[in-house]
Amino acid sequence: MKNKKKLVVLSGAGMSAESGIKTFREMGGLWEEYEVTEVATPEAWQRDPELVMRFYNERRKQLLDVQPNYGHIGLVELEQYFDVQIITQNVDDLHERAGSIRILHLHGELRKARSTQDPTLISEIDGWELNLGDKCAKGYQLRPHIVWFGEAVPNIEKAVPFMEEADVVVVIGTSMQVYPAASLIYYAPSGTPVFVIDPNETSVGSDEAITYLRMGASEGVQKLKELLLSLA
Repeated sequence: MKNKKKLVVLSGAGMSAESGIKTFREMGGLWEEYEVTEVATPEAWQRDPELVMRFYNERRKQLLDVQPNYGHIGLVELEQYFDVQIITQNVDDLHERAGSIRILHLHGELRKARSTQDPTLISEIDGWELNLGDKCAKGYQLRPHIVWFGEAVPNIEKAVPFMEEADVVVVIGTSMQVYPAASLIYYAPSGTPVFVIDPNETSVGSDEAITYLRMGASEGVQKLKELLLSLA
């Protein structure tokens, strides 16, 4: 049996929008009366950790009430034909719940917490609440396992080799305007077929190898499957 082609998926907020998860853009940059940057930065954590906890608790509670959409499920179905690697900017666990095997989270994971003193100490959150007073095994306060605005993105280095080996690249629900994630597309080998699924007028380059599917995640992944099966 021949080796499967490597299909690398870059997914963003639009991937989960059909499941009912609001993007920051849909929030209008606001959460209640607060700027999102007031609750998603290291400075916010230093200034008002209780407010930051409440913001992520609410997002986590919402996450438990939604389900993966066909966009997520369709990518799992593609594993029959391709070696699929997902690199996601999303902090939700919908790719996992759909059944995808290989997922790399660039911006952290909403349903996990990590130590404020030892970033290697990461734990699952039971339910949706994380509170002040919840501590890691070493006795330090836990924080959301999220890459906040202004923080380094450690997993970006792990993502680069996947892109360098890609036979096909699929971009779903992200404008590819936020760095360093936006730079990943440039690591794909020259001439690699790129499929962009997004109902908005996004552009990730002018290369003729790019195919734009101006539709949402579920419809787009269905169309993608039809186009890709000839490449498998």
